[in-house]
Amino acid sequence: MGNIDSEAGREKALGAGNFYGAVEARREQCGAIFTNLRHASPKRLPAHAHELAFFALLLEGEYGERYERTERQFRPFTIHFRPAGIPHQDEVGPRGVRFFEIEIRPNWRRKLADYSAALDLAHEDCAGGPLLWFGMKMYREFMGTDRTENLAADDLVVESLLAEMLGHVARMRRENVAHPPAWLGRVIEKLTAEYSERLTLDGLSHEAGVHPVHLSRVFRKFVREGIGEHVHRLRIRAACEQMLMRELSLAEISLAAGYADQSHFTRAFRKATGVTPAAFRRQVTSA
Repeated sequence: MGNIDSEAGREKALGAGNFYGAVEARREQCGAIFTNLRHASPKRLPAHAHELAFFALLLEGEYGERYERTERQFRPFTIHFRPAGIPHQDEVGPRGVRFFEIEIRPNWRRKLADYSAALDLAHEDCAGGPLLWFGMKMYREFMGTDRTENLAADDLVVESLLAEMLGHVARMRRENVAHPPAWLGRVIEKLTAEYSERLTLDGLSHEAGVHPVHLSRVFRKFVREGIGEHVHRLRIRAACEQMLMRELSLAEISLAAGYADQSHFTRAFRKATGVTPAAFRRQVTSA
């Protein structure tokens, strides 16, 4: 790697949504910018910094980075977090690389400040820890099983995953919650009763009386899944039951379960069950 010290004071500042390399897809949602990025050939990138803090999930290839006078090497299925404004210099490996990048808008920094947390420390997950799998779930939520689909990811899934990822890398006090708090039961009851409504992380945290990041972390600890995943499971289970009512169309079942359109419903249903709604209905009503 080249020596970034010689570039001090001259690093290019990359604005929100901007990266070196070819952008294959980009979407903004829930206070974050999601970018699929590719470098097709090996190269050494200029020293630079980023306006926004970001996660970088490496999906293909090998990648070197010189950051804060330390050199690091990354292999596929690793993820790293970098605070905003810190100079670094990168080198793309011999076969090129493919990244899924998640940039964090300032509103998340403000939310974390309310929680006495700060996004000022770098973090890497190179051994298959929780941060990698949060990143992979986020990637799967955006890509789905069919890359030709151009559907928005579910807001509650995205918000809750972002909260968990940021809670994992933020510098903050560590909670010691040994038993399920009383508010968790209230949140679960609300989800069970209102799974088909438009739920938000802020609304649920207001119901619980706790910070959204704390809510997301405690929910996963005791329920063993994220809030968005839990809501999807409730929606799909309800849809499966309604499949037995032959007079209901798939479009009606989709709407009743809380999905904005049948394409989104089909994608979520197939991800949960392995088959399309139509195929599932044929299986359970064939007798």
